[in-house]
Amino acid sequence: MSKIPITVVGAEKLRAELQELKTVRRPQVVSAIAEARSHGDISENAEYHAAKERQSFIEGRIAELESKLGNAQIINPALLDADGCCVFGATVDLQDVAGGEVVTYQIVGEDESDIKEGKISISSPIARALISKYPGDVAEVQAPSGTREYEILDVKYI
Repeated sequence: MSKIPITVVGAEKLRAELQELKTVRRPQVVSAIAEARSHGDISENAEYHAAKERQSFIEGRIAELESKLGNAQIINPALLDADGCCVFGATVDLQDVAGGEVVTYQIVGEDESDIKEGKISISSPIARALISKYPGDVAEVQAPSGTREYEILDVKYI
């Protein structure tokens, strides 16, 4: 399987979620199953079935996180030296050519993207249009509403 790029912050968030699942949520659901089992017949016990379903979800998420972390290529944007080029992990200041609106995005992995925090996935149309561009370049983005153009004002590695 190929390596999946992720920033240091994104990897830490995944590790924290994995730690909580293993040390807090897994023991809680095991206790809930034991409690429900103690009530007798489990064939008609809704508490037991709900706890088993939660356990299945938790175990699935643990396996998913372990796989993602095992295949992660952790990239620290602060250590990048890309001479101003837009690359994974870069924080990019853009100006909408038509409207003049200025926005800032960081190009991150799929699991850590959050548009409200200004983090866009490496696989998003805007990130794909920005990769390999420099300040002063114009990136054309194919959006559902049509083609939009953004001028790259600055590229930072923070």
